Amino acid sequence: MTQQNTLQHDTNFLFEMGNIRYIDRMWRRFYTRDFANLAEHHFRMFWIAMVIAAHEKNVDTGRVAKLVLVHDIAESRTGDVDYLARQYTERNEELAIQDMLAGTALKDEFVELWEEYENRTSLEAKIAKDADNLDVDFELVEQAVNGNPLKNNWQENRTFVAKQKLYTQTAKKLFDQLTDANPHSWHLEGRNRRNNGDWRK
Repeated sequence: MTQQNTLQHDTNFLFEMGNIRYIDRMWRRFYTRDFANLAEHHFRMFWIAMVIAAHEKNVDTGRVAKLVLVHDIAESRTGDVDYLARQYTERNEELAIQDMLAGTALKDEFVELWEEYENRTSLEAKIAKDADNLDVDFELVEQAVNGNPLKNNWQENRTFVAKQKLYTQTAKKLFDQLTDANPHSWHLEGRNRRNNGDWRK
């Protein structure tokens, strides 16, 4: 289906992107606490990817950013499918991305980027995928602090992913860092009233 490029198509696409905040990541069903939605996933994944890219060599960070932003947007049409449901569900993400971007000024570039991500044909695509995987582990650590047992229950799964599915050495080191990480260290150990402010008086 070929559509002539118009700003109306671009506008429709931008509204659709605003709605990805309503798309749940379905692994939340394994424990009913609040998990990040699809838009929130993209946001932290971007920053994880930027950290990985800063530690690796000869990386086009602009390309990494675009790969992160496009990597899961087809789920606006297909929904998310978790590791269990993948055994029973077929998704046509290629059709979804083609239809979403049809007639937009972004179509050619971002369909190509999506294909690059899906095929892991560049270091940048591998960094984006590493960030995608690690975002799960960051959230599991956060959830564990609040009493969610899923991190312990999934330890074997996540160790498998770290050893077999992460591409970069930086991503593997980040995974190891998360073993004993405290998600509250950023404010407990950072500059605050107690360690550097008026509470010291």
